[in-house]
Amino acid sequence: MRSSVLLSAAALCGLSLAHFEVKYPDTIGFKDDDEDKSPCGGFTPDLSKDKLVDFHVGGEAIALRSTHQQGNWLFRVTLDEEASGGWEQVYPIVQQSGLGDFCQPHVTVPEKYAGKKGWVNVVSSAVDGLLYQCIAANFVKGKADAPSECKNASSVKAYFVDDDKLSALVDGGSNSTESSTGTATSTGSASSSTESKDSGAAPQSWSANGVGMITVLSMAFVGGALFI
Repeated sequence: MRSSVLLSAAALCGLSLAHFEVKYPDTIGFKDDDEDKSPCGGFTPDLSKDKLVDFHVGGEAIALRSTHQQGNWLFRVTLDEEASGGWEQVYPIVQQSGLGDFCQPHVTVPEKYAGKKGWVNVVSSAVDGLLYQCIAANFVKGKADAPSECKNASSVKAYFVDDDKLSALVDGGSNSTESSTGTATSTGSASSSTESKDSGAAPQSWSANGVGMITVLSMAFVGGALFI
C-alpha cells in the first residue's frame, strides 16, 4: 500500500515538471520554460534542418500529456516554412478535464496538404496561458493506426468548447465556434457513448476537408482514446 502511494506521488512529481508534452508524433523539441513562446515553444522552426515526420492527411494520432486539471487544445497546420502565418484549424477546440494522458487518434488534414512539407502545431490554453509545440510534418496520403502512446488517463473527460484566445490564432477567424455543441466523455475504457453539456445538442464531428460539421449520434473511444 505504501509503495503504491509513493509510486503515485513520484508520477505526479514527474508530471509537475512540465506544462504539457506531445508524446506522439515527435516534435522539434521541448523546453518547459519556453513553452509560452510562439509558435514552437522556444524553438526556431526550420524545415530544412528539423526532422520531418510523416503525418497522414486521412488521419493521424496526436498523443498528449497535461499537468493541469483542465485545459483547452487547438490543433492547427500551415505550409509556411517559418510557421509565421497561414494557420488552418484541423479539429474542433477540445477541453480536457483531468490531468495526465489524452489522445485524439484521428486528426485529419485537408487533402491539398498531401505531398507537401509544413507544420502541425499544438497549442494549449490553461491556467498558465498559451503554450506551444511544433511538429515538422511531411504530409502524406492515407491514414495511420493509432500508436501505443495513444491513450487516455482514466480520469480524463473531453468536450468541444469555444475559446476566443485559441480561435484568434487561426487565420480567417476559424470555424471553431461551430464545435461548441459537440461533447465527449473519456474514462479510459475501450468505448463510450457521449454525454452533452447541453442536453438539447447533438454531438458533432469535424471534417478538415471542407465539409464542416457533420451531425452524428455518438462518438467512441478506441483503446481509451477519443475517436470521432
